[in-house]
Amino acid sequence: MTTYAQLQQAAQASMAATTRVIVQVGHCSQSVGATQVSEALRSALSGNTGVSLIIAGCDGACFAAPQVLVTNPSGDTQRHTNVSLDDIPALIEFLIPDNTAQQQHPPLVKGGSGDLASFFIPQTRLLLSRCGSIDPSSINEYIAASGYSGLNTALSQSPEDVIQTVLDAGLLGRGGAYFPAARKWQGARAANDDPRYLVVNAEEGEPGLFKDRHIMEGDPHQLLEGALIAAYATGASQTYIYINAEAHLSAQRIETAIRHAQEVDLIGDDILGSGFDCQVTVRRGAGGYVCGEETTLLDTIQGDRREPRLRPPFPVQSGLFQRPTVINNVETLSNVPMILSETTVRPEPVEGPAEDSPVHPPLVKADQGGFSSLGLDSAKGTKLICLSGSVLRPGLAEVPMGTTLRHVIYDIGGGPPEGAEIGVVAVGGPSSGILPPTELDMEIRPGMLHPSGVVMGGGGIMVMPEGIPAIDVVRQLAAYNAAESCGKCTPCREGTPRMVQILDRISSGNGSNTDLEELRNLAEIVGAASLCGLGQMSGSPINSALHFFADELEKLVN
Repeated sequence: MTTYAQLQQAAQASMAATTRVIVQVGHCSQSVGATQVSEALRSALSGNTGVSLIIAGCDGACFAAPQVLVTNPSGDTQRHTNVSLDDIPALIEFLIPDNTAQQQHPPLVKGGSGDLASFFIPQTRLLLSRCGSIDPSSINEYIAASGYSGLNTALSQSPEDVIQTVLDAGLLGRGGAYFPAARKWQGARAANDDPRYLVVNAEEGEPGLFKDRHIMEGDPHQLLEGALIAAYATGASQTYIYINAEAHLSAQRIETAIRHAQEVDLIGDDILGSGFDCQVTVRRGAGGYVCGEETTLLDTIQGDRREPRLRPPFPVQSGLFQRPTVINNVETLSNVPMILSETTVRPEPVEGPAEDSPVHPPLVKADQGGFSSLGLDSAKGTKLICLSGSVLRPGLAEVPMGTTLRHVIYDIGGGPPEGAEIGVVAVGGPSSGILPPTELDMEIRPGMLHPSGVVMGGGGIMVMPEGIPAIDVVRQLAAYNAAESCGKCTPCREGTPRMVQILDRISSGNGSNTDLEELRNLAEIVGAASLCGLGQMSGSPINSALHFFADELEKLVN
């Protein structure tokens, strides 16, 4: 029997004190050459035993990709941003200087270190604290940093005590519905009907969302640990991780993490001598936005058509293979280890580096703190926000619940480029609403941000510049919902294309003064009569546009 103390001792002993060259390679940074940069560095550093090349995930600063971090054995870190193949010779000269030539430091941050500091310092990074700085393919790095200590703590308690701990912490689901995570665990536990299943929803098919992929690519063991704790609490002996069919890198890194956890008996039989058995299997998505709906997801795992089920019964009663099943989102489960860990950490911002600093220190430090010390009374912890569009610093941010949209867009994202203004902000994806720039003081929280149907959802913020008509934004969102409808229920199948037809007519200048009222009625009927969330929320972009952009729309039909 292997104990956690033995695993951690072995992990710490395996960590060599070498210079680490960390190349951040994620699904986004691959599009700007991160893979090519990593391969060029691998070739140039081949045979150099004093330097370790690490392929990490991204830290969320998309505007700075590709990034290369150079960390010496004492922990000092130098960051190089927007690295291209042309920069490799200078980097190699810095790492392996020619004795006949004076060593020249390449530029630390091409755009100035202030951009990175401005991006990171306004954040509170818990879930993302290791992303971009550890090797996602190394279980030893995760364990050496106290990884799996939360699982070790959970296995020393009863499942009921673990559930109560998570309930007391106030963890709400982060997939969009914000249902208390441990309430699902209670329901499955109470079913007392084996076998029980845990399913991780990593579909993340919404436009503008990439948070789950960042976690799986940058810190996959954090998700695995949370899933194992949840499986133990619910009594599930089998866990399925359902990953979007297009998220190839996420699947690759999760599968590697599973294999390494199996090798040290953290997945399988009698985990850490506790008597708890659990297997973990990856399933690739069937394609389509509707696969993120929990019952559709279950049916696709079973090999059935991608259609939602009628409820009740709910999955905790009759889910996968008609057995009690808990379904949790990636972000939700990734919060669980820090809640159960004996040594939870809360990264606090530190003062950013000077523009001409020769060494770029870490932009966050770890201080003692807890998940439940952050956020709102009604919603504890942090929220991952995918910020894209017309902002200076797009990327993935992490902020406490209750943070305003304005803080994310302006303080973290830097606001729109110089000379530009914000026109429309789409919040939460195609199943949410749109806002004008005057409404950005809304707080990130569960439930409706506004009665017109604006919800935070999975955590996307897409910023459109001034000059893009609201009708065009709504039309694109409506067209996406219509295209992604599975067709099972008539209101959604027929109603969503009809909304697009009317919006097309208005946009082309052929609208009538009855079109807006018909849109309003359609949104209400489709929302009330549809089977799943896609149809139920398909009218939100329209309702929010009719509320916030009424003058603009009325001019188009009069």
